[in-house]
Amino acid sequence: MKRSDDLLAGLDDIDWASLGHAYGSAKDVPDQLRAACGPDEQARERAFNVLFNNIFHQGTRYSASPYAVPFLTRIAVAGPDGARADALLLLTRLAVDWHDEYDLPLGIDTAAWRAAAVSPEENLRWFDEQIATETDAERLENLHKGRAHCAAGHPIDRREGALRSYDAVRAQLPSLLELLDDPDPDIRTRTAYLLGWFPEEAGTTLPPLLECLDGEQDPVCAATVLIAVGLLADQDPDGRLRRHLDHGHPLPRWAAATALARLLSAHPAAAPGLPSAERIAAELAAFGARPAPEPATTHNAGDLHDYTVRSLLHLMDTAQDPDGVLLEIVRTLPHIKETGVVPRPLATRAENLMEALCEPADAAPEFTELSPGRQKLLEVLAELLTAEDFQPWPMGSDLHQQFTRYGLPGTRPALRAYVGLDTEGEDPYAPLPDPWAALR
Repeated sequence: MKRSDDLLAGLDDIDWASLGHAYGSAKDVPDQLRAACGPDEQARERAFNVLFNNIFHQGTRYSASPYAVPFLTRIAVAGPDGARADALLLLTRLAVDWHDEYDLPLGIDTAAWRAAAVSPEENLRWFDEQIATETDAERLENLHKGRAHCAAGHPIDRREGALRSYDAVRAQLPSLLELLDDPDPDIRTRTAYLLGWFPEEAGTTLPPLLECLDGEQDPVCAATVLIAVGLLADQDPDGRLRRHLDHGHPLPRWAAATALARLLSAHPAAAPGLPSAERIAAELAAFGARPAPEPATTHNAGDLHDYTVRSLLHLMDTAQDPDGVLLEIVRTLPHIKETGVVPRPLATRAENLMEALCEPADAAPEFTELSPGRQKLLEVLAELLTAEDFQPWPMGSDLHQQFTRYGLPGTRPALRAYVGLDTEGEDPYAPLPDPWAALR
């Protein structure tokens, strides 16, 4: 461990007071970084909690966020043992928030992200155009305030603000790569998890990831490395992913199948060198049919069964028996769990399944006319979904709208009646309650 003075060299050279975070001026960030690598364990924990809340607040990054990245990197590499893992987690969240994982299993599309982000220069031009034509005094004053805020370096566009932090972490990857050789498996695991979100650096990060994989004995770390390789590679490097389908532990087997499913979907040209969709689906299905091992990787907020459903859904396009893959998805659905990141995950996944499998229609076909896979899917959803899952926004989800769009029953009792299950005393023809009534 290095002294905190070494870890924080240059900290006071930054004008933190001119930078911002979720609660205003970032002038308090230096003291939080000092505490984060100080000798007091409880003070370190408090400091990281505060940093998570102010420079990464509910996924938003601020003008101060990228400036903290070099110091967090030094803490991750050479800080106190109790601080290194927290620094890696905060670095990961400053690069990609939980919502970015919604793109699994295909990974981050940085090209689309960069194209969609609005630069400060574009924002300033917009403000100038609006100011030139605005005649209302109050709106004009607000426009001037907004322009001044943007001109001072504060991100206006949320995506552009996130990209600043993402690129700041990206610049630190050469220093972080050495952590793949760390004696602590938790540090190796967290590093591999971080590296998987930088496809533009795949040429630099894949070789050390593969080197780590070759000698890794910890199953959680091995699985995390496999997922990272699958997110970054455009082929199965030297058959390493395929070989891990026969690993002795179920978690690396699942990770290898997940990585291969991503390759099969995202890089069809690699298919001749990959196992068949059926072989990959069989491994995913075997994992999905039982509770996940503990501990597991943190991908998809730790809900690996939901991740499995996503991977299987992509495999349906390449499988010779798509309905057979759908039946494997159905067996996985009961194991999907709620996380702090994704409320009502089963309802969300049901929406995705309907979108992938159904065409808009005015009325549903006879239940007996559906394929066995679709019949079983609707039966299981009718068993697992709750009445609250069908409640529309603001208190529920889009599930009711999705089901009715495809001509399917849009309430739980109506769906149960459609598939031939008991309605449990509920009226299948009753409309949903007004979702806004409680707010009036």
